[in-house]
Amino acid sequence: MRLFGLILAFGAIGWATVAFAQGVATIPELTRLRYGGGTLVAERVLERNPSFTRYLVRYPSDGLTMYGFMNVPNTAGRFPVVIVIHGYVNPATYRTLAYTTRYADSLARAGFVTIHPNLRGHGLSQGSPEQGASRVLYAREILDLAAIVRAQAGRGALGKALPSVGLMGHSMGGGIAQRVAVLDPQIRAVLLYGTMHGDDLKNARQICFVFTNRQRGCNDLNTPPETLAQISPINFYARIRAQVQVHHGTADTQTPYAWAGEICAALRKNNVSHSCFTYPGAGHTFRNSNFNLLMKRAESFFQKALY
Repeated sequence: MRLFGLILAFGAIGWATVAFAQGVATIPELTRLRYGGGTLVAERVLERNPSFTRYLVRYPSDGLTMYGFMNVPNTAGRFPVVIVIHGYVNPATYRTLAYTTRYADSLARAGFVTIHPNLRGHGLSQGSPEQGASRVLYAREILDLAAIVRAQAGRGALGKALPSVGLMGHSMGGGIAQRVAVLDPQIRAVLLYGTMHGDDLKNARQICFVFTNRQRGCNDLNTPPETLAQISPINFYARIRAQVQVHHGTADTQTPYAWAGEICAALRKNNVSHSCFTYPGAGHTFRNSNFNLLMKRAESFFQKALY
């Protein structure tokens, strides 16, 4: 078996580190870890506009310093937090303000604190980009961030934040969001948009044969089926306590539209509160009227689920 498992625990702060030298951790193993610790710090202002202020922020995760940006509404009060998780971008060309900035900005204008983390090896974030199909290391960063937000809400850089956290993930970010949702019962809302599958065998095949012409993800195809079953979030949807929305275009050539139907069927089978939306003719990244409709639905969804 390629699984290596848990090797080091830090009793003082209750954290644990998983080694992935020969594989990735299963969902049951990841449930035994503790997440969070440390502080989210605003290093400097990146932008001020009439609706919100954008900060460059950093926080600790798995011994690394992670960066990203945070949008804070300028109006008085405290607001729920939506963590916006980007999809795959070549780490060599990735910048702090990624293509998913427009989603974070739209939600900030609607009255949410939005945090857009740069995953390890992207932008200023330390570490090396994750190569496997499961993106367990990336999920660890989001789990730590969500725990920090809940612990720090109302103080410091998160002074305007409520301890109410939702996720919005596009493509790879949607796959990460699914893993986080099955591991963190305090996540209250998850929006999946053009998402990767909850079955990591399907993800590995897509990455290996479709995305990269056998350059990445292929080693995961050698993982024993029984291990992949324990790694894949779709087999643990019954653990999800969040409300879930799924948005997918019928003309998506990156993550097949059929995947959305399979995810929605699995959510229904596991009695997860969810709704699924189809966008006829839309591709992997929504534009114009499809983008506007997505964000209108997203804003309404997070308003109802997070307040």
